[in-house]
Amino acid sequence: MSKTVAIIGLGLIGGSFAKAFKRNTDCRVIGFNRTRATAEQALRDGAIDQIGEPEDLREADVILLSLYPKASADFVENHLEYIRPGCIITDDCGIKSYLVDRLVPLCKQCGFYYVGGHPMAGREVSGYRASTPDLYKGASMLLVPTETSPRDVLEEVKQLFQQLGFSQIVVTTPEHHDRMIAYTSQLCHIISSAYVKSRAETEHKGYSGGSYRDLTRVAYLNETMWTELFLENAPALVPEIDEVIQHLQEYRDTIAAGDDQTLFRLLKEGRERKERFG
Repeated sequence: MSKTVAIIGLGLIGGSFAKAFKRNTDCRVIGFNRTRATAEQALRDGAIDQIGEPEDLREADVILLSLYPKASADFVENHLEYIRPGCIITDDCGIKSYLVDRLVPLCKQCGFYYVGGHPMAGREVSGYRASTPDLYKGASMLLVPTETSPRDVLEEVKQLFQQLGFSQIVVTTPEHHDRMIAYTSQLCHIISSAYVKSRAETEHKGYSGGSYRDLTRVAYLNETMWTELFLENAPALVPEIDEVIQHLQEYRDTIAAGDDQTLFRLLKEGRERKERFG
């Protein structure tokens, strides 16, 4: 049976979801976007079947929130009267504990189901124009079931995302999600952003190669989005920052002391750890 999916926000991630749904499923897609011109472009592209108005939410079997975390929760809170009981709500936000705390009480109150989601895919550029139906091909999708999502609902959401090309579905808790994302994503962006603030950055052209490009790629970030994500995930992120500072201090002190044996050991430990865990 064909489902109606309402996608709230048609940027890089939401726009890619819309295009992936249209290419890979028989779902009807309703697109909501703050900027009307973007929604009209998505309609012309065939990425959505209809530009959404609040009352159209009553038709949605699934609502996919593709806004920043606070805006995603606010959208549900401000549109409760339009969302029908039994609707499945999911999202693609980079933190989960905050959304669980905001959305679960609303879902319990109104009879909605909420399964948190987070696709492990993206690009350095943002916006609908950068969206692509292949963004999720071969990627991992993290799902966070809640007390408002029974097993059959979780299975339904799994199957829905599997149709879009995700090669792996990982089910986790809000706390574990946020701790791991603090390390695998948020810390990387902070290190990259801090690294390019070196005085040597202004002179790097002609001296930089693959190592430089790898480390600085995610310095092309959306500061509005990442400010919110970092602050909402501070309990998990701050300890990760503290740990990398500790390790950098070890390297710094060892090099300053000219201690070749300790430096060799530190570098060997890092290489072996990377080889072990990939």
